[in-house]
Amino acid sequence: MQLILLERVEGLGNVGDEVNVRPGYGRNFLLPQGKAAVADAGNRKVFERRRALLESKQAEVLAAAEAEAAKLEGLTLEVVLATSDGKHLYGSVGAPELAALLKDNGFAVERRNILQDEHIKEVGNHTFRVRLHPDVTATLSITVTSEQH
Repeated sequence: MQLILLERVEGLGNVGDEVNVRPGYGRNFLLPQGKAAVADAGNRKVFERRRALLESKQAEVLAAAEAEAAKLEGLTLEVVLATSDGKHLYGSVGAPELAALLKDNGFAVERRNILQDEHIKEVGNHTFRVRLHPDVTATLSITVTSEQH
């Protein structure tokens, strides 16, 4: 299925690129989300008229993501959790818990945008990343401490 990208899609291309994707991906994700249009003669003409507007919109989105990343970069979250022996947590700290902590600190980040190499299962300092845009990620740290009995 030939599509024209209307916005940057990670792993696929930039605004204006004509890409060939599997029909299900195009029909079920790219087209309904407004990320692409079918690559036919009419849509090519419409896209060329709207190209400057779409590119400037993408530049604004990128600038907003970079500004948000600057605010998030270096932020240290703190959480106190129950432990079994003073070191190992009951359970783990995953993306849903990190998203809730960020929301409590005034940042609206969806859990699917939180990137962890592994779940946090021990007391101490840990790092994780937040993807704000396909080209922008911020690195944050979290300090996990044990609650005293």
